Amino acid sequence: MISSPADLLLAAEPSPTELLLGRVYVWLVTSGLEIVIWILGAVLLARLIRWFADKYASRVDSRFSTSDLIVQTEDAKHRRALVDVVAWTLIVVIAIIVIIHALSVFGIPLSGLTGPTAVIGAALGFGAQRIVQDILAGFFVVAEKQYGYGDVVNLTVTGNAPAEGTVEDVTLRVTKLRTAEGEVITVPNGQIVKATNLSKDWARAVVDVPVPSEADIGMVNETLDRVGREFYALPRWHDLLLDAPSSLGVISLELDAITVRMVTRTLPGKQFEVGRALRVHIIRALAREGINVPAREVRSAGGPPATHADQGNRDGGD
Repeated sequence: MISSPADLLLAAEPSPTELLLGRVYVWLVTSGLEIVIWILGAVLLARLIRWFADKYASRVDSRFSTSDLIVQTEDAKHRRALVDVVAWTLIVVIAIIVIIHALSVFGIPLSGLTGPTAVIGAALGFGAQRIVQDILAGFFVVAEKQYGYGDVVNLTVTGNAPAEGTVEDVTLRVTKLRTAEGEVITVPNGQIVKATNLSKDWARAVVDVPVPSEADIGMVNETLDRVGREFYALPRWHDLLLDAPSSLGVISLELDAITVRMVTRTLPGKQFEVGRALRVHIIRALAREGINVPAREVRSAGGPPATHADQGNRDGGD
């Protein structure tokens, strides 16, 4: 039996499933492949940006560890925070560009997204306003050089107890602190009401010394001034001090004790270490003069507890 041309044409016509698979295949090898290439390129570019940022941070740390500096400079800390913020900003920009290009490949006109964009923008205005607030606050933290990597800060947070520690990371959204106990505190930048930088440019060690009310204040002040000069001359502490510790005299009177304050300027972040060592010298010097400090704490005003780095220096500097 000989088939007619019409029968042969019907037999050669593909089925709807074959047509669908063919269209999907064509889209995958053209538009789909283009989207995949853009996504892979964006991922590689983002990883390259992060690599440069991490390389810069490692270079800064390496320079500091091999230099004669005791603390990092303010410019170095600010530049490191700025590089990290710029890196994350570039990654976000790359992601936005890839998304816009993917929409154009799918044939979705940007002008047609005006209505949905307005609705999404209104929803984000209510639901993500905290994130926008955090990002704006983080921008001003970096731009105004409020604090940077390695700074010791005390942050007053809305509705919570103050957060105190060493800055380990600063982004546009959050600030991460490492406490003396080793804990990491993540604080959203938008919730920071007040930022107290305890290690910017220079710091001050303040030691309050309670002495018995019957003690000779003149002798106490002379002893403290002598301790300050001797302490400043010690090689272990001389490089950490900007001036010799000095007595400010009596700052408070109580029924059984008089409090005398001693102050000195130190390198950034070194006021706690210096204060602890200075207290040891003060107590020993007063004991040699026959003046016993009352059985309460000789306070060093401000500052977190001892860290692992200076635990060994608590009784040091003799």
